[in-house]
Amino acid sequence: MTLWRIPYFELSLSDEEKRAVADVLESGWLAMGPNVAALEQDFGRLLGDGSSEFAAVALSSCTAALHLAMLALDVGPGDEVICPSLTFVADANAIRTAGATVVFADVCSPHELTLDPEDVARKLTARTKAVVVVHYGGYGARTDELLELCRAHGLALIEDACHGPLARDDQGRMLGTQGDVSCYSFYSNKNMTTGEGGMLVSRHQEIAARARRLRSHGMTTTTHDRFRTHAFGYDVAEVGFNYRMDELRAAIGRVQLGRVPHFSARRRQLVLRYRSALAEVRGLEIPFANHDGDHGFHVMAVLLPRAGPSRPAVMQKMAERGVQTSYHYQPIHSFTAYREEGVTLPVTDAVAPRLLSLPLYPTMTDEQVDDVVRTLTESLAPC
Repeated sequence: MTLWRIPYFELSLSDEEKRAVADVLESGWLAMGPNVAALEQDFGRLLGDGSSEFAAVALSSCTAALHLAMLALDVGPGDEVICPSLTFVADANAIRTAGATVVFADVCSPHELTLDPEDVARKLTARTKAVVVVHYGGYGARTDELLELCRAHGLALIEDACHGPLARDDQGRMLGTQGDVSCYSFYSNKNMTTGEGGMLVSRHQEIAARARRLRSHGMTTTTHDRFRTHAFGYDVAEVGFNYRMDELRAAIGRVQLGRVPHFSARRRQLVLRYRSALAEVRGLEIPFANHDGDHGFHVMAVLLPRAGPSRPAVMQKMAERGVQTSYHYQPIHSFTAYREEGVTLPVTDAVAPRLLSLPLYPTMTDEQVDDVVRTLTESLAPC
């Protein structure tokens, strides 16, 4: 295993998470049970922010949440779903898994890497059933415009808020609280983690109820319910899946959820330090540089200078100095499985080769940020 002087991300787990896991082990019940239910209740309550009630459904991954969102909204063969190409492939995979057709739309600009409502409007057809908006890096997209467009055409709006649990948009609203269904990721490098795991959230109780049923093979009762009540038998109301979250992950998630405000505050401090230092790097651009609210601050993305070393060259030089980097994302329409003629996404295609993601995690020090900036600056210098 490669040891990095400054890794791209680092887990932040405390003794509290360890005690929570130990408690589950001692309980003798590891499958979906009371910790999962408690995590759902806590997440929905915090997302509601005291003004609305949201039903939350804990799942094995955000990909599972996206898939169940499609099914709960009756997305299927013959339908089209619009989503950005500048996102993780799970968004498109979920659409295809549901049997629908993926239609890619562009992002707004190099400084706003979220779905462009105007391009979405251009991509609408009689077959369009839903729109997936991604809050890139935990920064709020133009949800109001997209919601207005969806309502005008009778479409569902799905929010992929995997980069911003409990984060807010520029209007101070929690990400994931405007659409019909929202999906969150608790993957290892996310703002809160359960290792693997995700959450589907909706203000529509019927959507959440169907997601709960579908996550457990379409069964009408859970194993824990039958164990607790000594009940026998169950019905299978429809064909479902095994997308359940287990008690170990839920226990970790409950602790992590309580630490999100601290994590987010520290991420914000680090991002502001990055922005200040990187402002001196000639030709470098910083997406979302004017966003300074309670955002997710999940990705510290920069756009490399147009005239200068290529991204692979910069990443290699930084790696040689012990600094790990990444990029978000390779556009989905460039992958073999999604490469189709006629897809025109000028902004996405222009920014994608220049995108570079710098290390960012709550335990990172100010000195490490300065080190990353120095290393980046040196790696951009001509040979």
